[in-house]
Amino acid sequence: MHIQLFTGDAIQPYIRNLAALRMEVFREYPYLYDGDFDYEQVYLYSYIHAKHAAVVLAFDGSDVIGASTCIALDESDTFIQFPFLAKGYDVSKGVYFEESVLRKKYRKQGIGVCFFEEREKWAATYFKKKNVVEGRFTTFCGINRPKDHPLRPKTYANLEAFWNHRGYIKQPNLQTQISWKEIDQEKEEFHNLTFWIKNWEDNI
Repeated sequence: MHIQLFTGDAIQPYIRNLAALRMEVFREYPYLYDGDFDYEQVYLYSYIHAKHAAVVLAFDGSDVIGASTCIALDESDTFIQFPFLAKGYDVSKGVYFEESVLRKKYRKQGIGVCFFEEREKWAATYFKKKNVVEGRFTTFCGINRPKDHPLRPKTYANLEAFWNHRGYIKQPNLQTQISWKEIDQEKEEFHNLTFWIKNWEDNI
C-alpha cells in the first residue's frame, strides 16, 4: 500500500474511482448517503478546477482504496464558508478538509493518520505560498447523530478521540446544514454538521 497526493489535472484519471469510493463509504453509518454516480463525478471535478486543492489517494497496488481531500476555505462551497464568516473568521487563512473515505478492510492500519499528515503538509505549503503567518487553521465538519439512531451499528465507534488527538477541537457554535438523500428515505433532507478546528499557532 502507498499514499500519494495529487493536484489539478493529475486528479482526473481517478475521478470514476473516487466517485465509486465515496458512494460506497458514505452509504455506511453515520452518513447513510444514497449517492448518484453522475453527480459524484461532477462534484469531484471541482478539485481539478480549484486554484488551491488537493486529493490524497491510498493505493493497494494499483487499486484506489481510500481518498482524502482538502481545499482553500475561501474556495469551498458557500454553505461551508458562511458559518465562519458569520463568526468573524478570516476564511483566507483556513484550509478545509472535505472528506476522508476508506474501505472497511483497510481501516485501523494508520491510513487515517497519513491522510491528516499529508493534508496538513499541503496546508503548510498553501499558507507559505499565501504568506499566511498568523491565524492559520485547518477545519472539517462531522454529522450530528443521536446515540440512539435506529441505523447506528452496535460496533460503531465515532472518531472524536482520534480527531482530538490530532489537535482538532469541536466547535458547537460553528455548524452548517447540507442536504442529501439517505438510504432509508424517499427524498433529500437537510442534515446538521459541526465543525472541528485546529489552530496552528496553538499546536506548534
